[in-house]
Formats: sequence, C-alpha cells, structure tokens
Amino acid sequence: MRNWCLAAVAAVVVASWGPVAQAQTTLRIGLAEDPDVLDPTMARTYVGRIVFAATCDKLFDIDEKLNIVPQLALSQETSADGKEVIIKLRSGVKFHDGEPFDAEAAKFSLDRHLTLPGSFRKPELASLDHVDVVDPLTIKLVLKAPFSPLIAQLTDRAGMMVSPKAAKEAGDKFGLRPVCAGPYKFVERVQQDKIVFEKFADYWNKDNVFIDRIVYQPIVDATVRLANLKSGALDLIERVLATDIKDVRADSRLALSTAIELGYQGITLNIGKDKAKGPLSQSAKVRQALDLAIDREALNQVVFNGEFMPGNQWVNPSHPYYQKAFPVRARDVEKAKALLKEAGVTPPVAVDFMVPKGAETEAAAQVVQSMAAEAGFDLKIRVTELATSLKQAEAGDYQAFMLSWSGRIDPDGNSYVFLHRNAPQNYSVWANAEADKALSDARLVTDMAQRKALYEKLTKLEIEDEPILYLYHRRILIAHTKKLEGYKQMPDGLVRVVGLKLK
Repeated sequence: MRNWCLAAVAAVVVASWGPVAQAQTTLRIGLAEDPDVLDPTMARTYVGRIVFAATCDKLFDIDEKLNIVPQLALSQETSADGKEVIIKLRSGVKFHDGEPFDAEAAKFSLDRHLTLPGSFRKPELASLDHVDVVDPLTIKLVLKAPFSPLIAQLTDRAGMMVSPKAAKEAGDKFGLRPVCAGPYKFVERVQQDKIVFEKFADYWNKDNVFIDRIVYQPIVDATVRLANLKSGALDLIERVLATDIKDVRADSRLALSTAIELGYQGITLNIGKDKAKGPLSQSAKVRQALDLAIDREALNQVVFNGEFMPGNQWVNPSHPYYQKAFPVRARDVEKAKALLKEAGVTPPVAVDFMVPKGAETEAAAQVVQSMAAEAGFDLKIRVTELATSLKQAEAGDYQAFMLSWSGRIDPDGNSYVFLHRNAPQNYSVWANAEADKALSDARLVTDMAQRKALYEKLTKLEIEDEPILYLYHRRILIAHTKKLEGYKQMPDGLVRVVGLKLK
C-alpha cells in the first residue's frame, strides 16, 4: 500500500512538472513576402536576409551606430598596401550538423561565394583573389587590389558561413535545408506558408538565446499581418504600413520600432535589354521627363503620411555620402513635356511598369502613374510576385520596374551591384565607362573625402542618364507584442533574435 501511494505521489509530481519541462516559447514572425532560396550564396531578397539573421551567423555584424563588430570573427587587420587582410576566428564554434567552424570552413564558404555558378556574392567579393589558411583559427584574404568595402561586405551574406560537409553533400539543393552556425537550426519549410527553426543547443552564444522556436510566416497583405499581430497569432511583423502607425501606437499591447533604412525605393528603367525598343530605353531625355513628372514629397505625404524620406540617390539625404550638390529636383510637368518634344516622342508614351505585389508598393506605383500621366506617360502597371519580377528583370522582360533595395552600410553596396555594367543586378543594363571607373576607383581608397569625390562623379552621370529613378527611403517599421523584450531596430532592417525574450 505504501509503495502504491509513493508511486501515485510520484506520478502527480511528474504530471505537474511535465508541462513546465516541456513548455516551449515560440516567436512567430510575419513576413511581407516568402523568401527566395535559403542559401546565402544564391539568395538575393531582403526578406531572406531577415530569415538568415536567425540561422546563418557572419564573420562580422553591425551595431546600432553602424559600427562593424565581431561575430564569427574576432578581429581583422589590413596590410599597409591594402592587399592582405588577416582575420582571427572565434574558437569553439559549431555548425548545425556538429561540424567544427574553423579556418578551413571559413575558406570553403568564401571560396563557394566566389566560385559557385550563379553566385550573387561574387561581385561583392570581386577583389578577393584567394583565401589562405594561416592556422586553424586564422585566415588571410589576399586581394587583387585594395577593396575598401570588404569588411562591410562581410557583415552580410558574403560573410555568412556554411557547413562544408552539408554544402558538399547537398550540392545545388543546399538552399532547401541550410546548415550554418547561427542561433537557430532549420527544421522545415512549406512554400508560401511557413519556415520553422529551433534553438541550436551548441550555439557559441547560447547563453543569450532565450526563445526555443521561431516560425516565419509570409503574409503579403499588410493589413492581414497587422490583424494577426493584434489577435495574438503573430508576435512580430515587419513592414507595417505607414498609414497604420497611429493604429499600432494606439494599441497598448503593441510596440513600434523604427529606423530610416540604408536602402531606397526606386524605378529601374530598362535601357540595354528592352525588346520593344520603347522611348524610355532609347532616350535619356524621355527618362529625365519621367523623373521630372514625379513629385517625391507629395508621394511621401499621400502614400506614407509623410513618414518616409524623399530622395534621388542611392543613399538617403542624411547619409554622409549623400551628394548635396545634386538635391531632389522639384516636379516640373512643363519641362517634362518639353523634353518629350525634344526627344521627338509623341505622347502618350506607353510603358510596361512591373510592380512587385504589396499594398504600399502598389499604392506608390499608382500615384507615380497618375503624376506621369499629366506629363504624357501611360504607365501600364503589371503587378507581379517579387521572385517572379526579379527573374523577369534579369531577362529584360519589363520597361520600368518598381524595385526596393534594403541597403548596405557602405555606399558601394547600394551602387556597384546595380550600376556597374558587369554587375549581376544591373537590371537596367546600363553601360557607362566613366561610371564604371568611378565605381571601381571608389573601391581602391579608404579616405572618405576621396571616395565621396568619386561618388560625386558617379551621381552626376547617373542623374543625367537615369538608369534608376530614386524616389524615397523607407522608415523601417517593425511592430511587436510588448511581451517580446529586448528588441532593437537597426538601420539595415534585419530582425535580430539573439537576446530576445518572450514573457
């Protein structure tokens, strides 16, 4: 009888402890799109970078003031001639498959970024000739020429490290099940539905990881995302509509985190690959006319309640590399009409206007369409899923493309990849020898005044030829439940999960 009672008591104790022991915290994050492939070498979407922040640590990271700080690397030292960079690596780091992260693994990842067919990291590491293993925890990057943005590039996907074993075994399927060295390891992905991660027990900084699982859910409709946050179905959402700011702030259960982005929203114009040979691709005057038809401040007020920052360059007007000699031009419809006449073009100028699906982007495109119509343009909006639009942009199957760029901490990351003739994301297929030289020369110097002078030349050329019409710089708007503690928003727009707690 006594033994039976003890067993019964034990059963009650286990039953009461069980749920506590098994209770898991899950952070549910609403994304504005479904990311593309989850392979840091091949990926190119902003929303993909948000997901990578939880699973693929980088050699370096940034802090709130855009200072470069250690992550998987501990330090870096550049030689006097700028052609060699010694990087010391963190010890005791493991990949999600249990394999050790060391100098050989770092070399593998960087080599993979450079050599994998179709790599979008290759232009970011263009000056890297080869990587030497100095010792188990030290690598030496040997450059073809000095490359001032290098360490900044390593704070993003170019600095993400992948497991050599997993990458070799998976081949071109690695992005279906990524294996990195971040705080959370991949569990499953259901396209257009969810991406699930769970806490990695052997993470090098595991004492600062407090949430057990993260579930990313792509919900394109911003209103639906916010409704899910309010109902408690989500804990955090990205890209809150500017028109919903008051609504979020009025809800005592929610918090709003903001920062002006590093990137931009603009309209890329197909110059070199327009199959229809339309007026936009054939004449800079026609492109300038479209630019002059747009009132950027009015666009900001109408669509974004004045919360965003109008702009006309690849960095925002508060950025140290912004070229003040080329301020945002005022709208001038009459001059726009005159330019069309000078170009020998008879209005209306029909334009295939590809616009990625999304409430704010579509609303902005409609306002631009209305403004442009007054100057003689007929912008035919074609709403397209983001991943599809990028493929069509690569193929040249568009004339104007409403495209956003999440931005990088170095100005090179906002310009070279889109404006250099050989860059893979030069969707405009713009080719200008002087611009190429300015872009390349800016990579060779570290002095800010020298670099800024080179970017001034580039700005002048870009504004004259207009391969991209820069429109505005978004305010990063992240809303989350107040049950989530420790969240800080940085200008790169990423959602960092280390240090977060759910009450």
